[in-house]
Amino acid sequence: MSPPVRPVIASERLPAKVDVVVIGGGIVGVSAAWFLTKQGLKVAVCEKGVIAGEQSSRNWGFCRQQGRDPKELPLAIEALRIWRNLDAEIEGETGFNQSGIMYIAGTKNELEKYEAWIKHAELYQLDTRLLTSREIKDFLPDLQTDYQGALWTASDGRAEPSEATPEIATAAIRHGAKMLTNCAVRGLETSAGKVSGVVTEKGTITCDAVLLSGGVWSSLFLKRYGIAFPQLKVRSSVMRTTADSEVTPAGIWCPDFGIRRRNDGKYTLSRGGPSTVHLVPDSFRWMGKFWNAFLVEREKLKFSIDGNFFRELFQDTQWALDTESPFERTRILDPSPDHKLLDKALAELKSRFPVLKELEIEERWAGMVDVTPDAIACIAPMQQLPGLYLASGFSGHGFGIGPGAGKLAAEMVAGIPTCVDLEPFRYTRFFDGTILRPDSL
Repeated sequence: MSPPVRPVIASERLPAKVDVVVIGGGIVGVSAAWFLTKQGLKVAVCEKGVIAGEQSSRNWGFCRQQGRDPKELPLAIEALRIWRNLDAEIEGETGFNQSGIMYIAGTKNELEKYEAWIKHAELYQLDTRLLTSREIKDFLPDLQTDYQGALWTASDGRAEPSEATPEIATAAIRHGAKMLTNCAVRGLETSAGKVSGVVTEKGTITCDAVLLSGGVWSSLFLKRYGIAFPQLKVRSSVMRTTADSEVTPAGIWCPDFGIRRRNDGKYTLSRGGPSTVHLVPDSFRWMGKFWNAFLVEREKLKFSIDGNFFRELFQDTQWALDTESPFERTRILDPSPDHKLLDKALAELKSRFPVLKELEIEERWAGMVDVTPDAIACIAPMQQLPGLYLASGFSGHGFGIGPGAGKLAAEMVAGIPTCVDLEPFRYTRFFDGTILRPDSL
């Protein structure tokens, strides 16, 4: 079951022509739409289901710079700058709270990795610092377990996933964007070798550019045009608790659990470690490119082979634009959560914070995270098809860096100077011999 998402009043009429069509109503897509409207461009967002119906409402809600890959860090910093002023700018409530984030080291090896990451923080003058075991207790007086140390960034924060994306979408609507829900894009129209429009299930929209921000669906969409995008899916299970004592206003990650204090006094809670990888045909197709990622992350992954393999094996990769597409057959991707993993996370939390022993679970859900071989998004023009741009593969970082990524994608599409360098997010890195390896905590 998915978490409740604040509804967005969608546009009822399909526009005949806009400057840019954004495919996908997650936080990156609607943030891009918001920034594009600020450039004076006419924008339509086409979402096959509801705004924030998939991973943008199912994540932990962390908004962090801490632990980012050094290549992604400038974008994370830009995103935090936007988050701090976003409520005032969009005249809405995203739930953002600059309460800090703490990564607790469970082993000496983890602590050494945190010590090494401090060097990246120093380059950008972040306020990240290492905490001793004694300092952890000062921050978390209710904690009944001793740890060797932790990484702490006071300037990081948290927001409410079920509220933030809809609020940004609503602001974009007020500025003239057309927000179309239950409106899957089946494919593209081209003219003189360039994108000239999109064909949706409700009709055609003429446009000059298309930004594909479809999350886990992006690779399938690109396959129709012979564009290879090494993207896989990882299932992440999460739950919401009842309200209880505030053991910390901050977000906490440790090997046994991850928690985020919510603005309603409840907690978002998950297991700090394993995520489930469903083996599918693309897992074997892209095995070589993901091998380094497997070596780095193998202790955090659980592998499963099930009905997903056969569903994707026989999934259409070519379809006529006047017939139902795969995107219409799955309006909202709603995987089942891993109950054993979540039960263990709850038990671990209560053992370490006995003050929360009466905590109960209100709801559990799961989401599919789209990942790339180096765990960095692709934000780039598709040279194979001029006028098509990609912003996908956020590898579990999409919510926190969403406003920054949306701004960067909007600047790319608009052809204006970008807030950060696009080079680390280039598409060509997947195929030009670049060593693809995750480099984040």
